[in-house]
Amino acid sequence: MKARCSPSLATLSLLLAASVPRAAHAIQTISAVGSKFFYEDGRQYYIKGIAYQLVPDDPLIDTAQCTRDAARMAELGTNAIRVYHVDPEADHDGCMKAFEDAGIYLFVDLDTFDTAISQVEPHWDQTQYDRFAAVLDEFQQYNNTAGFFVGNEVLTTKDGSAAAPYVLAAVRDMKSHRDEKGYRPIPVGYSAADIAELRPMLQNYLACRSDPAERLDFFALNAYEWCGESTFTQSGYESLQKQAEGYPAPIFFSETGCNVARPRTFGDQAAIFGPEMADTWSGSMIYEWIEETNDYGLVNYGPPPPPAADSPAAAAATTNGPLVQDGFVRQGEPTPVAPDFDNLKAQWATLNPTGVALSDYAASTATITPPACPASTAGGWAVDPSAPLPTLGQAAPSHRAAPTGAVTGGDLSSSKDDSTPRQQKEVDTSDAMSASSAQTILPSYELSNGAGSFAILREGSLNRAIKVSLALCTVVGGLALWL
Repeated sequence: MKARCSPSLATLSLLLAASVPRAAHAIQTISAVGSKFFYEDGRQYYIKGIAYQLVPDDPLIDTAQCTRDAARMAELGTNAIRVYHVDPEADHDGCMKAFEDAGIYLFVDLDTFDTAISQVEPHWDQTQYDRFAAVLDEFQQYNNTAGFFVGNEVLTTKDGSAAAPYVLAAVRDMKSHRDEKGYRPIPVGYSAADIAELRPMLQNYLACRSDPAERLDFFALNAYEWCGESTFTQSGYESLQKQAEGYPAPIFFSETGCNVARPRTFGDQAAIFGPEMADTWSGSMIYEWIEETNDYGLVNYGPPPPPAADSPAAAAATTNGPLVQDGFVRQGEPTPVAPDFDNLKAQWATLNPTGVALSDYAASTATITPPACPASTAGGWAVDPSAPLPTLGQAAPSHRAAPTGAVTGGDLSSSKDDSTPRQQKEVDTSDAMSASSAQTILPSYELSNGAGSFAILREGSLNRAIKVSLALCTVVGGLALWL
């Protein structure tokens, strides 16, 4: 049955209140509607992001450093960062303001090294819940927080699907926490490893359940399939595109940037932001900002400047000496790594898809439905889609030993290549890709993800408010199954 509605006085009041211009420094919030992200003014938002983790614990506490990095990122064309680990008890006002002033949004992980959901022994308990909620509570206050990740590459082998219900249980509970607290509906999602035997079953499972409270708000993929001078077909991106078509939530690359062929030219960006993929994918995040042992950096740092006397960095320097770890300076003036920095800058400068206006897109969301839940497959996906999600405190009934060489989201002790929270994994070679990419050793942080849900737009007139209100009625009626 098609839902009917007319603009209520309360709805119009909210829309008119939202139409009041914000202070000049305020940044528009980002929402997820259907399969796309939108700014408050109704423009579609495409992610041009960078993985940003200068130090293991929290890179968002040194305001001076964030200010320097934000300025250099703005030069590059960046509009988002992904941060893998933060301290919810720290003061993030300065860094979040620095990135806001540069027009840069944050996607932040909710887990820590010891609270990440485990593939080997899947469970979702109160300790994990409390830690995830603490990070969400801290960052929901910032307008430029665009999404939360509940996990990064929790499933890393074809035998890891038993952990999927625990990922989804975390999504369910963090969305519930967000809504019960009355926070802005900041999207909650997941960042997946590029494992052929689990793709696209995992992405569909996370969005297929009948209860919208048990579906993620966005899905993200860490993929390093496009290496060097490749093509849409040769790289494997054509396969990724086919598997993503019709997905009911925003989908984007949460890590990309293969470095097997040097220098990196970032040719995949033309496909992601071009006519082949831009109608389906919401952009990408390049791995990574700082140059380290793995040779993925876009910038490096010279000798660190003396920190302000009362800054956290000064206290750290007094206690621990200069901010140098594993032989790499992690503070100072960001100096572009040539020619990778300029190559990415040149790519992004020419790639500016306009997407679709929300006012035009809203009606089409009436046709959006969740995908069919994936059936079990031999030698791969093994999840009963009809089984209830785990409750808080529930662990998997039996624990399997980790396959030899497997990397799990919860244990990084044997796989870190430096002091940052990074894992190493081999690229998946099951899809068509260049011969060189099959030999890539890929980095990946331990992530959490975020997704978005519907939000009222800020509009400029009563007529516009009425038009948007009617569009909202269409959306609400059409997304009865999805939202």
